[in-house]
Amino acid sequence: MGSAPMHALIDRLPAVRGGYRADVPLAKYTWLRVGGAAEVLFEPADRDDLAHFIAGKPTDVPVTVIGVASNLLVRDGGIPGVTIRLGRAFSAIDFGDGELRVEAGALDIEVARAAQRAGRGGLAFLSGIPGTIGGALRMNAGAYGSEIADVLVEAEAIDDRGERHHLTAAQMGFGYRHVGVSRAWIFTAATLAAPAADPAAIKARMDEIQVAREASQPIRARTSGSTFANPPGDTAWRLIDQAGCRGLRRGDAQVSEKHCNFLINTGAATAADMEALGEEVRAKVRAACGVELTWEVQRVGVPLGGPDG
Repeated sequence: MGSAPMHALIDRLPAVRGGYRADVPLAKYTWLRVGGAAEVLFEPADRDDLAHFIAGKPTDVPVTVIGVASNLLVRDGGIPGVTIRLGRAFSAIDFGDGELRVEAGALDIEVARAAQRAGRGGLAFLSGIPGTIGGALRMNAGAYGSEIADVLVEAEAIDDRGERHHLTAAQMGFGYRHVGVSRAWIFTAATLAAPAADPAAIKARMDEIQVAREASQPIRARTSGSTFANPPGDTAWRLIDQAGCRGLRRGDAQVSEKHCNFLINTGAATAADMEALGEEVRAKVRAACGVELTWEVQRVGVPLGGPDG
């Protein structure tokens, strides 16, 4: 992606308050610390700015949305088009009667902490999920016996024409690590059920979750979280272990010894290394166990050299 096409792209985009930046390296934004650049990065000033951009952008310009990129693999050739990053402008948390409204850029763990301090229950599980509420909505994130589908009252989204929608839990089409809402729609906020509860009991549960994570996951490593979704009636880590993949390496990419459904960057791995290692794991599990693992990590962008590179 050269400088001329990037500036030419910005010239085609609607005027916004948040501003555009060209050729922005994305590795520093991702938990894996790998990947190429965003052709154009747009950080909206607020929901109005985002809706204005979506309504006014040329229809041939692709859009990719990221939050804190905790469950994301950006390929080495970068992301063509516009990458939208929902940052601090989308991080508000507001309490209502028995519920809270939280914007899509808010960190899951900060939502859990805010709810605990306010004596609001049902959201302690979010303390065990890296990422943002927007990402949690997009994949029906869950951990430690609960998932977003269990607590969602309403989701707010902007469609691919810039129009706003309010979706009930039933309209979300929730499944295991899946929602039925078009990927062209951008989640901007959620209202979550949060009934009154004992803050001390909530804190104790959050502490239990943290201890469990520390004991079982490589949370101090550069990782993108759970790599593959659990197949029905089984767990991805067990199948990966059974296929002999614990500790498997490709360059500086490695299957974690601590939890083998986590891929880690031990040094200077590339996105290609990480993805190739994941595909090798899938092939070994297919051969050894007859099970087709599905990527849970979201892979975006193009390989180095372009789509055919």
